[in-house]
Amino acid sequence: MDAIQKELASRKTEIQLAVELLFKANMKITDWDVPEADDKEGAKILLDMIQEKIDEIREDVLAGRYNNY
Repeated sequence: MDAIQKELASRKTEIQLAVELLFKANMKITDWDVPEADDKEGAKILLDMIQEKIDEIREDVLAGRYNNY
């Protein structure tokens, strides 16, 4: 395992928790703003939004935009 893998592995739980907190916070906000909202539908939409951004970042990585970040 190289240095980058070790560093990110040591923060994996923290990174995943941050994503989960982002998701849960936005689910709560949706419930507050739209009390009658279908939580399952809201969760799917939110996951699609997060995935869309992850896909954009992945494209940027592949295009080399983070090579000298």
